[in-house]
Amino acid sequence: MTRASLTRLAVAGATVVGVAALTMGTAAASPAPQSGKHDQKPGPSVPVRLLTINDLHGNLEPPTGSSSRILDPNGPLTDDAKGTQTGLPGGKYSIAGGASYLAAHLKQLRDANTLLVAAGDLIGASPLLSAAYHDEPTVALLDKLGLVTSSAGNHEFDEGIDELNRIMNGGCHPVDGCSPAGQWTGTSFDYLGANVLKEGNGDYALPPFYVKKINGVKIGFIGLVTQTTPNIVTAAGIKGLQFTEEVAAANKVSKYLAKHGVKAQVVLVHEGDNITPNQDPSSCPVVPGNGSRIATGLDPQIDLVISGHSHQAYVCKVKDPAGQDRVYTQGSSFGRAITQIDFRVDRRTKDVIRSSVVAKNNVVTRTVTPDADTEAYIKTWQERVSTVANKPIGKITANIGRGNNVGETPLGDLIADAQLEATKDGGNAEIALMNPGGVRTDLTYAQSGSEGDGVVTYGEAFQVQPFNNLMQVVTLTGAQLKALLEQQIWTVDPATGGITQRILQPSSSLTYTFDTTKPVGSRVSDIKINGTAVTDTQQIRVAANNFLVGGGDGFSVFTQGTNLWSGPLDIDAFVAYMGAHSPIAPPATGRINLIR
Repeated sequence: MTRASLTRLAVAGATVVGVAALTMGTAAASPAPQSGKHDQKPGPSVPVRLLTINDLHGNLEPPTGSSSRILDPNGPLTDDAKGTQTGLPGGKYSIAGGASYLAAHLKQLRDANTLLVAAGDLIGASPLLSAAYHDEPTVALLDKLGLVTSSAGNHEFDEGIDELNRIMNGGCHPVDGCSPAGQWTGTSFDYLGANVLKEGNGDYALPPFYVKKINGVKIGFIGLVTQTTPNIVTAAGIKGLQFTEEVAAANKVSKYLAKHGVKAQVVLVHEGDNITPNQDPSSCPVVPGNGSRIATGLDPQIDLVISGHSHQAYVCKVKDPAGQDRVYTQGSSFGRAITQIDFRVDRRTKDVIRSSVVAKNNVVTRTVTPDADTEAYIKTWQERVSTVANKPIGKITANIGRGNNVGETPLGDLIADAQLEATKDGGNAEIALMNPGGVRTDLTYAQSGSEGDGVVTYGEAFQVQPFNNLMQVVTLTGAQLKALLEQQIWTVDPATGGITQRILQPSSSLTYTFDTTKPVGSRVSDIKINGTAVTDTQQIRVAANNFLVGGGDGFSVFTQGTNLWSGPLDIDAFVAYMGAHSPIAPPATGRINLIR
């Protein structure tokens, strides 16, 4: 199906289903059970195989460190010192991922009945190799690998809807121009977003579905992105868009597809669940959350749910509203797994025979021969970006890491210090705060560099901060700063002892106590700036990236700030700080007196 015919179908879907209904902000009531919809006296059937990926994040080169490891019952790595250091106690693991290995495994798994689909975040938060060219290298490769369609993920909106449309439709970047590959021609696949609407008129901002015919039967794919996208993407990235509740949006499209004869339906949703750690990637250790809510609430007409966003690997069966089994999957992240789903479609009913569905996660091991064409493709882009990536920007004296990303961390502190220094002149910043989710990897002393160990290159720094966020400064009162810090999260699961937390990383100028044993709203005390106690009425200039200043990660108090000032990109602030203070030792933590 061409993009033009898909667009006509999408527009027709909006007309028939009704725009007003699709802009509902809350879930519609669960559909009445449809007993016996599936598997009644099946007639002649045809096979279909889906291969699915999610959360690739532009990882063309093999990921490293903990991002390269995945629990694998057949893996060669057991619980050793390396496993302990990365917080993976017990089990067997494989080193996985990398586009050339992904391509090789896809070739092994493909047959004549195969469609390759995805569940979002294929681009965004990407390594420099892809991000330097606005992820054109990644989407071009996905085209080469035969991707049919994908749901949009929240990171597909990092540069806004106009940029996402450019990626799909072609044209060189409006600011940076054409990449070394020349004029960008767009993709042969579309990103889907049945719950992404234009503000004001309720029209679809993206195609809501895609229909593909294979072996004489039609498969309908409905795309969804997490409705929390406005809270986790910069305000500029979601400008002009409305993100509605997922189940209601998908059910409207499902009814339209069924009415037009498309009975075999798959939801690609960029939302998922967390899991009990260290489990077989083809098992179902999910801790029910938003992913399960969606997977169980969708109309019984929908046969499969392929998820993403939480970067976990699982293969589950849930009950749909009619009480029938429905397979619900996710395939890790960074190209470490390919989810394989085999099923048969009844030619008479045009529907999936639910009892035929078999799914598993295949680990993308690096024990196979990498795909030669993909290796050559990546090498070309490595040569193109090497001048930028290999430039030394400073030195470190030891590893500077994120720890377990729990509470305050040395690397988080370092980045906050860099942001404060970059915003003092012009922005008059007094403190800086960094969101921990924006610190994507560690700075490792033993990386190879042109000058030996300890050298930090631009490419390594970019891997730490890949978002190209803008540094901004706003004025908050002392009372507002306390309210902002009270929005930090720290909870402990009494059953597992697991910690859910979101603690802002502070610059050295800020100290305070955060007592997790006290009730939410009264956990923060003894706030000081450069050793002086903060008063409620005090006016404080607070630096943060534009994601946080826009209220990202739920820190809504930032939006109460006044006298907004914008400065350099966060990566530029980090690079400048590294150059000015090299060699840099890991900062001592203790800016937050964390009581737990």
